[in-house]
Amino acid sequence: MNYSSVIQGFAIGPHQLDNGLVLAPMAGITDRPFRHLCRQLGAGLAVAEMVTSDTSLWHTKKSQKRLPHVDDSTPISIQIAGSDPAQMAHAALANVKLGAQIIDINMGCPAKKVLKKAAGSALLREPALVKAILTAVVAAVDVPVTLKIRTGWNADERNGVDIAKIAQDAGIQTLAVHGRTRACGFKGEVEYDTIAAIKQAIEIPVLANGDICTAQDAAKVLAHTQADGLMFGRAAQGNPWLFEQVLHYLEHGSELEAPLPSQIWQVLEQHLLGLYALYGDLMGPRIARKHVGWYLKPDLEQRKAFNQLPSQELQLAFLKAHFQHASLQAA
Repeated sequence: MNYSSVIQGFAIGPHQLDNGLVLAPMAGITDRPFRHLCRQLGAGLAVAEMVTSDTSLWHTKKSQKRLPHVDDSTPISIQIAGSDPAQMAHAALANVKLGAQIIDINMGCPAKKVLKKAAGSALLREPALVKAILTAVVAAVDVPVTLKIRTGWNADERNGVDIAKIAQDAGIQTLAVHGRTRACGFKGEVEYDTIAAIKQAIEIPVLANGDICTAQDAAKVLAHTQADGLMFGRAAQGNPWLFEQVLHYLEHGSELEAPLPSQIWQVLEQHLLGLYALYGDLMGPRIARKHVGWYLKPDLEQRKAFNQLPSQELQLAFLKAHFQHASLQAA
């Protein structure tokens, strides 16, 4: 297969991506420090965390940190979620005024709190409403609009191809497809056949998403789906090197060496300092725990010990010693 669109990137409106590897928006995870890190390590685009389309709720500390900021990596892509066309259009325009350069619409989230508001993947059951939302948002802003969907609501209501056609007709410029239905959540086999059918049905760039955990996975999914790019979610947690590893494999056909303990520490230290700067002395160390948990995933005892540490200084000292010890063992 020709991987040129993935290696060289493609355009979303006026924005030429460095490559076709995209960090998926994940609430509570893809904050600015993590997005910056993934961009540095090879991601062509990193989409910010989902924000509600109800702008009256944007005054909260959580929302304020998720909205566009001047120090964001460009192009700045912000995801919005909601079910009212006018409200979604208003939220899109408000984000653009704050600096968003791409508006991404969430029609893929399977979380119950999102579904209760008839948003996220619940919208896939209402194609007319999907069309109304997409049309309203595209008309409201002068920046490109992208969309993330699933393959359908459940196995009996798998309408991803139809939704993709609606999206293209409404002016959506890139479509990301998580290859599962809403009912599947994050379990079960990914429907790469459905992603391939969607790619064949439309002309806009398609990103394949779901269970792409290694460089070899990436090559197989691209060959199967013929997608223009890939979107990575959970596989990037604690593994921001995934992007450069995939890019290298697609370009050269060989795998990069796994990062050394010293290299992991260098990246993790940068990640932690970013978290502390963004969230402050109290919340920074607390939020750091989940991220460090992914970096230390195989080592349960070390994770437990780290989670007891209340301050930045103790956390940094603990991890520096941990990776220095790991370097000596690897030598």
